[in-house]
Amino acid sequence: MLKELSELNAVSSREEAVREYIRNRIKGKVDKFETDNLGNLLAVTGENKKGPKVMLSAHMDEVGLMVVGIDNSGLLKIKPMGGIDERVLLSKRVVIGPNKIPGVIGAKPIHLQEREEREKPVKIPSLFVDIGAKDKNDAEKDVNIGDLAAFDIKAGEFGDRMFKGKALDDRVGCAILLNLIENTYDFPVYYAFTVQEEVGLRGATVAAFRINPDLALGFEGTSAGDVPASKKHKQSTRIGKGPAISFMDRSVIVNQALVERLIEVARESGIAYQFRESITGGTEAGAINQSRAGITAGILSVPCRYIHSPVSVLNLDDYENTIKLADAFLKSIERKGLPV
Repeated sequence: MLKELSELNAVSSREEAVREYIRNRIKGKVDKFETDNLGNLLAVTGENKKGPKVMLSAHMDEVGLMVVGIDNSGLLKIKPMGGIDERVLLSKRVVIGPNKIPGVIGAKPIHLQEREEREKPVKIPSLFVDIGAKDKNDAEKDVNIGDLAAFDIKAGEFGDRMFKGKALDDRVGCAILLNLIENTYDFPVYYAFTVQEEVGLRGATVAAFRINPDLALGFEGTSAGDVPASKKHKQSTRIGKGPAISFMDRSVIVNQALVERLIEVARESGIAYQFRESITGGTEAGAINQSRAGITAGILSVPCRYIHSPVSVLNLDDYENTIKLADAFLKSIERKGLPV
């Protein structure tokens, strides 16, 4: 399932493929589901049960590129959709638009660059996508301005319990929700598969207002900095050390009782966990937290190396332990009520 989700293309605002995949997976397993005006897929189990209303969220979209111009040569001008490091783009394969036209991201070859050009990363305005067209008219037969380009990567396991693929931020969150939706809880659980997170937390803002939960928990792939160039105190999270509990980021300060309940449940269940030590970046919890009159919201994250790049890497034990911790947390609400 994680492989299938990773290989689907859903750059922000074009989430149809992932939404359709999830819709087919949850048919017959939920009380009802619907797609709202923005494109969020919202599902609920235990709708008529008593107890607190809990929202679980994960975003369907991924970072990518938009075609913003077509040169007379047939090369495509591009702009980023979401936060992408320009340094990782050169020579990467992409597929463009609904017909998945193959292309390669290119730039002026090193042999023709001035010395000062070779000493700096190639900026987006100097990059283009080559689809093999002979001129502009030829390119326009297959590609339109406004089409979106996704990275073209095959996902799968490698090494020791490792998994590589594109868009693990946040297809891993979608996969976690699809695992949890198989379970039964003694209170209403709303599953929000959201859109346009990478361009401003837009889907979660709308979904939270619609659902108006008593508590929300988001799931995401977050940055793991456990690579040689990173100092230990700047690594944020580490692969293989368990799900990461966030206490704060740029968008939210998580309710202390919620953080303490997650820690308590992890310890009681013998599930390895870590803290997300960096407070940079924002998450859906920030948008949910400020919805309506304020909603208690937190985030559980799966550490991923190289997120927002053509290929990311996660540890399957971290992924499975995040599912276990989320399930144990929801069961703790059955026993103890909401954390307060």
